[in-house]
Amino acid sequence: MSMMDPEVSVLLHCTPWKGLREGQVRVELSTRYNRHCLPGLEQQIEEVWRERVTCEPWLFNGAKFRLHSATFTPKFHNKPEADRNEKEQQGEAHAADVHCMLCLPPGQAGCNGPQKWVSGAEGGGTTQQRGKTEPDQTQRTTENTNGAGACKCRDQKTVDVLNSVSLHAYTWTPGAVMHSANVSEAQRESSHCASAYLSVCQGKHPVLTLHLGLTCYKDFLGTNWSKNVEDLVRQGTSQFGDPSSLLAQPLGVGAVLRTSDNLVVFLRRSQKVAEASGLLDIPGGHPEPKAVCMGVNEDSIRVEQLPQEAVVRELFSSVQAEIRDEVNIPLSCLSEPVLMGIALNHTSAGRPSAEFYISCSLTAQEVKDFYLQGGPEASESTDIVFLSRREALQLNESAPLWSDLCPSAKGAVLLYRLVLPDQD
Repeated sequence: MSMMDPEVSVLLHCTPWKGLREGQVRVELSTRYNRHCLPGLEQQIEEVWRERVTCEPWLFNGAKFRLHSATFTPKFHNKPEADRNEKEQQGEAHAADVHCMLCLPPGQAGCNGPQKWVSGAEGGGTTQQRGKTEPDQTQRTTENTNGAGACKCRDQKTVDVLNSVSLHAYTWTPGAVMHSANVSEAQRESSHCASAYLSVCQGKHPVLTLHLGLTCYKDFLGTNWSKNVEDLVRQGTSQFGDPSSLLAQPLGVGAVLRTSDNLVVFLRRSQKVAEASGLLDIPGGHPEPKAVCMGVNEDSIRVEQLPQEAVVRELFSSVQAEIRDEVNIPLSCLSEPVLMGIALNHTSAGRPSAEFYISCSLTAQEVKDFYLQGGPEASESTDIVFLSRREALQLNESAPLWSDLCPSAKGAVLLYRLVLPDQD
């Protein structure tokens, strides 16, 4: 089995449902989800920004959404309280509102070592420590902070598979995060087992809620992209109990784009771009708060001005717009985006990116013809590359092409192999 790539990991995935549609995603916007500010840090950010703008005067600051955390809940939780009580009285799975929610702060997803999954049905279980294996433990549970009942993985075959691939599970108030960065055939089986385990708690029609604040590109350069980022992570952990609390963590978007003749689209990044120059990438960028708050100066945008439904729409539509601008494909040729999950780029301190699957009604040759005509962001890439769906699904850390992928493309490929959104 190949080793995990240190550049990328999967924060959350939507395997049981083959991805989520726009109607299954919500956002909660609050200043509570903004980056913590410290006087000394703010001065450092300003200094870094002045230096960068002096060398690269074309740079401009822009507002971004900051991902703080995410939760999965069964869909009927959105229904009126009376409806929920009626369902509970009828004996339908309620999923224990707290302990079956998935609450995922991006800074907690770094892997410090394998967790041991053990079968069993006795005892209350305690919160798991990261990076530890307890040989005498009788069960592996995810538990809420007040000690309520926990979901248990009792099937020994599932337990054995989970152990064989070191699927990492961490607990974070009020629930648990499960992610996997390796996706070999054995690992895909483990991911399916783990996802089935989660779906018992979450129901067949989940709602994913993204907890978002606001940040900006200047803060990203001064925190995630800072040469002192390791100190910021340590300081955030010690002062706020969250390693990402001082980081900008702007939420990006990317797309695995498949043509009508079953080829997956990659772009060769220009040597002039700031990150991952010359590497293969997928179409992507960022959802923009200014697109939701038209006519408002970016420096003046506040979370109170951002309608939640419009933010979700921007999240899904922005990835289509990036394909249009980078590949020059008309929006009318693109399918509805399907959210596969969120990946983390560890070359920029775990910056999160929502990765989507989108199919295209054009053939690869037609896509190439549009690309060669040039789009609004054509300067960001120098070539277009196509892999067959089979080749894309076989990409892993041992493949020669893997090292030619930038971290965002690696994260999207990992999620594509996990979720299989286009498999019947």
